[in-house]
Amino acid sequence: MPDSKPQDYRWTSASLRSFPRKREPRAICSILNLSLWVPAFAGTNGELRVFATNCANLAAMAKRPKEFLIRPDPLDPRLTERVTGIDQTGAPIETRVTVERALTIFLNSQEIVTAMTINDYPEYLAIGYLLNQNMLKPDDVVTGVDYDEELAVVVVRTKRKTNYEKKLKKKVQTSGCAQGTVFGDLMEALEDVKLPDTELRTSWLYALNHKINTTPSLYLEAGAIHGCVLAQEDRPLVYMEDVGRHNAVDKIAGWMFKHRVRPDNKLFYTTGRLTSEMVIKTVRMGIPILISRSGFTAWGVELARKANLTLIGRARGKRFVALAGESRIVFDQDLAYVEEESAKHRRKAAAHDE
Repeated sequence: MPDSKPQDYRWTSASLRSFPRKREPRAICSILNLSLWVPAFAGTNGELRVFATNCANLAAMAKRPKEFLIRPDPLDPRLTERVTGIDQTGAPIETRVTVERALTIFLNSQEIVTAMTINDYPEYLAIGYLLNQNMLKPDDVVTGVDYDEELAVVVVRTKRKTNYEKKLKKKVQTSGCAQGTVFGDLMEALEDVKLPDTELRTSWLYALNHKINTTPSLYLEAGAIHGCVLAQEDRPLVYMEDVGRHNAVDKIAGWMFKHRVRPDNKLFYTTGRLTSEMVIKTVRMGIPILISRSGFTAWGVELARKANLTLIGRARGKRFVALAGESRIVFDQDLAYVEEESAKHRRKAAAHDE
């Protein structure tokens, strides 16, 4: 069965008559490779045709990716801790704060970087970071990923021999929170890139915004954190958070690499600004659509236009602004049925983005 839509079964009268009127519909659904326990069917040929179509629709739904294969766990005791203080009136308070830890990443025997992270998925972070730095290639064979919690070290081992001494000397400090770093030529990712013409329906965008904003998260629990989501149509697949948005991006890239997830029919959502670093990493992952609830930088917009990346910012409630790749957007949602964002789930944003 196709992934995108159910096949249109046009059965002839003769083929419909070949099914006994009292036969279990399970037999029909088994033709569609779908096993269902349903009551015996005793309807007309027309009703049988409707039932067969419903089976096809159910089969297509069964092939849809599940939502939130990974999502934040705000109750994980490793990720936050309680501290005491006083508020603006001098009254004592107790609140949760996000915990950050140092993690040193090695590629084979070479130390690459030490990152500050919440350290919930160190293996994905290491793989994704190396991919987005173009040190790990999409066709590389990873022979092992070793993480030592006590030493706070993760080592990615590859079949290919690697040496990035020269590249490590060319370092660019990015605008990412917690000091993002890009090694080598920033423009490497945009060379010979052709992103697919995947459509983005506005109904998917609004549904996705609502699901992400109402999902329990570390941000809602303790703040001081960014989130990134890999999605397909209106379904969030992987939701990662970290103290720096670049870490959250890298963890998703590592997850995609490990599970061999195709990027061409995906979209990427971030709570952070649409900077050059965010655009470059999204393009490097092969994802054609990047969405944020925050604003843009001029270079981010310029690079997105060069790569034909759909770039959407200030996506909150009914509003959004697209500054690149607008041709992918399909306006299918009646705004009269879209709710504004509630104060409870409103995240920080610059005053000029409101």
